[in-house]
Amino acid sequence: MIHLKQPLVLSAQSSNVASPPLFATAAAASGQQRRASGAGRSRSGRRLTARRISCASTEEAVGVSTSVTTKERSLTVTAVVTAQAPTSVYVARGLDDIQDLFGKTLLLELVSSELDPKTGREREKVKGFAHMTLKEGTYEAKMSVPASFGPVGAVLVENEHHREMFIKDVKLITGGDESTAITFDVASWVHSKFDDPEPRVFFTVKSYLPSQTPPGIEALRKKELEKLRGDGHSERKFHERVYDYDTYNDLGDPDKNIDHKRPVLGTKEHPYPRRCRTGRPKTLYDPETERRSSPVYVPRDEQFSDVKGRTFSATTLRSGLHAILPALAPLLNNSQCFSHFPAIDALYSDGIPLPVDGHGGASFNVINDVIPRVVQMIEDTTEHVLRFEVPEMLERDRFSWFRDEEFARQTLAGLNPICIRRLTEFPIVSKLDPAVYGPAESALTKEVLEKMMNGRMTVEEAVEKKRLFLLDYHDVFLPYVHRVRELPDTTLYGSRTVFFLSEEGTLMPLAIELTRPQSPTRPQWRRAFTHGPDATESWLWKLAKAHVLTHDTGYHQLVSHWLRTHACVEPYIIATNRQLSRMHPVHRLLHPHFRYTMEINALAREALINADGIIEEAFWPGRYSIELSSVAYGAAWQFDTEALPEDLVSRGLAVRRDDGELELAIKDYPYADDGLLIWGSIKQWASDYVDFYYKSDGDVAGDEELRAWWEEVRTKGHADKKDEPWWPVCDSKENLVQILTIIMWVTSGHHAAVNFGQYHYAGYFPNRPTVVRKNIPVEENRDDEMKKFMARPEEVLLQSLPSQMQAIKVMATLDILSSHSPDEEYMGEYAEPAWLAEPMVKAAFEKFSGRLKEVEGTIDQRNNNPENKNRCGAGIVPYELLKPFSEPGVTGRGIPNSISI
Repeated sequence: MIHLKQPLVLSAQSSNVASPPLFATAAAASGQQRRASGAGRSRSGRRLTARRISCASTEEAVGVSTSVTTKERSLTVTAVVTAQAPTSVYVARGLDDIQDLFGKTLLLELVSSELDPKTGREREKVKGFAHMTLKEGTYEAKMSVPASFGPVGAVLVENEHHREMFIKDVKLITGGDESTAITFDVASWVHSKFDDPEPRVFFTVKSYLPSQTPPGIEALRKKELEKLRGDGHSERKFHERVYDYDTYNDLGDPDKNIDHKRPVLGTKEHPYPRRCRTGRPKTLYDPETERRSSPVYVPRDEQFSDVKGRTFSATTLRSGLHAILPALAPLLNNSQCFSHFPAIDALYSDGIPLPVDGHGGASFNVINDVIPRVVQMIEDTTEHVLRFEVPEMLERDRFSWFRDEEFARQTLAGLNPICIRRLTEFPIVSKLDPAVYGPAESALTKEVLEKMMNGRMTVEEAVEKKRLFLLDYHDVFLPYVHRVRELPDTTLYGSRTVFFLSEEGTLMPLAIELTRPQSPTRPQWRRAFTHGPDATESWLWKLAKAHVLTHDTGYHQLVSHWLRTHACVEPYIIATNRQLSRMHPVHRLLHPHFRYTMEINALAREALINADGIIEEAFWPGRYSIELSSVAYGAAWQFDTEALPEDLVSRGLAVRRDDGELELAIKDYPYADDGLLIWGSIKQWASDYVDFYYKSDGDVAGDEELRAWWEEVRTKGHADKKDEPWWPVCDSKENLVQILTIIMWVTSGHHAAVNFGQYHYAGYFPNRPTVVRKNIPVEENRDDEMKKFMARPEEVLLQSLPSQMQAIKVMATLDILSSHSPDEEYMGEYAEPAWLAEPMVKAAFEKFSGRLKEVEGTIDQRNNNPENKNRCGAGIVPYELLKPFSEPGVTGRGIPNSISI
């Protein structure tokens, strides 16, 4: 079932009911005005006119352009405004209530799509005050509109209240006949005139390319975009809707603590996507760092709804999570590590008792506000415990995290299935400077790998037959090893892991390499680890796997998730609002894919990725976390390979056949298999949509707003990459479809794949540790460490894993980040009113929605097929991260339109 986001009444040309000229389409009006000059034809030669419709309120037919030689006839139009009723008391509420009593809540102005034929200028606007009705949240105005006014192309709204108002829609009705009503989809906050005297403008639901804009609203279209761009000066205010760019210069707070100074990201030294400018003053200590404040400005319409806000923002990231550790500190007896694995299991069974009285009552309230899902009452008592839900992976098989086959399987069907690549060259050699980091040759030699392949084939044969795969965190992390090791209670190596593709289509890990680069005082250290035949080698292998898992966890959170979705998408949002009018069809296609993202990113800068934020406190890179994502952006991010097919090809996981179809190197690759279904559905929807609005490549190349949008994405939003050769040129329908599909895929399928499984897979932290706190014992080979390892290897592993504080904070965070909000909008489920206003676009969206429902069934079939051993088997978590739909909560499935958490 397709849901309407706002009530919609289709325009008169799709109805059999006669309609007054007021409600004729703007395209019809502009077509008649331009007929003499031929301007009423599109680039493809199709006429942009519609049949004239008689005026239902008069006895004679009246054309929109009819000259009135006698008395001008008028139409009585009722404007019905649906708004969100005020939910709070504020200082000027009494004055506003009085204003309501006098019937002056909203000043509405109707704007004709036509120019005055006598003057060649915009027609005089029709004004009227809307007053409050008996129905809560509904306001009504009676307006007298000249019959020759022409179709209404826009409505201006001035809010007479002292506080902003959320308006859902404005409906214009003539003669009480609601069947002929035209609905202006607003869904926006309208500021108070006391904050800004300029009224808001809302356009018809019909979409127009710039060259097709009705002449009466051309100036408004341009003026609105100028307003949204701002002037680049002054600090932004809460009510504003200004979109502009800035660097990531607000992560540190050197005025508060000199150790909180962080590098500015978005420079030649530290390339990065741009964020939304707030205009806050710089810190006293560092003139390059912006002063932090809370809340962080984002344009008003990008902020959370009340529902989303209640379930996420203020009580979670902004204030709550920072309060968890102090609240838990007295409950954990300051224990650094878990003493045994049953103590970890107790977090999901017995839980941690929470105080409810006295000094501890505050602790209980804080934790209950932040993570209510894990605060549970003990049966038949009034006591509460902090008890985490059992992650699905642990519930299905509590020992799976320990096994090699699960370690390998998760590179294809786990939380970060986008980093493994096929090994295409051997021997493996580092690209880093050997004079700085030591010898470039890898410890993963031919002898090591062939021994682990048990003589099945040589390395050269395995490479040729596409049987070897690599998880490579060597060169990206090696430059940071010594710096990270200077941080308290953490360590780091560069790592490589080689996997072998079995005949059954599953991966088997062959060997792991850990490397410490050389330093002025010590040579490079590196060693290959394998699952050897004795207990010592087996435990060293387990420790080496823990290091690789923490590398993969850090890279996943900082690059696969934060950088490639959240950070890289924000420039698309800013450019779309600055350069594409709200009536531009591309704006309306992309708009649902940007919901809440800027607010989420602002909250992340406030509490997640900031200096001493949750990421720095709990993940191994510490203060270098976001700097590392900048290194990855500079070295590896490309817009063109954000397309799923190109990403798979670039990693050697797929090849393109002569017929253009992809052939996967691993036939059962759940992320790729399901992802390509989603990608194909999105691309077909984008193609159908583009085909409707652009009849030729010339239409694309001639779209001035589109051209400015794409130029700004490249030169401002991703300015540090603006001269790269891989940027596609937006000059044809094919290229436009590819560009739009990439953006829509990243905001939906890609983000869903790397986000909503976080608690399922990392909620049991030994499976995906965020930090390893001790070096592997054989690096130093010290007698005391080796003696302890030989005597109690499990204790060494536990002491290496995150501390109790780190583990609980991460588990609580992942529980929040893995959850769907009750107001989530899933891809293919909600239709924009502008899509439904065009029958062909509506039909294309219905096809898209239907395809996604078919994808659901296909994924279920795949998960139940025993031949798919990477997603079906004893104790295996089915791969559902790319199932399109979900219910609220932590479900491990569902693809929202946007990066909404």
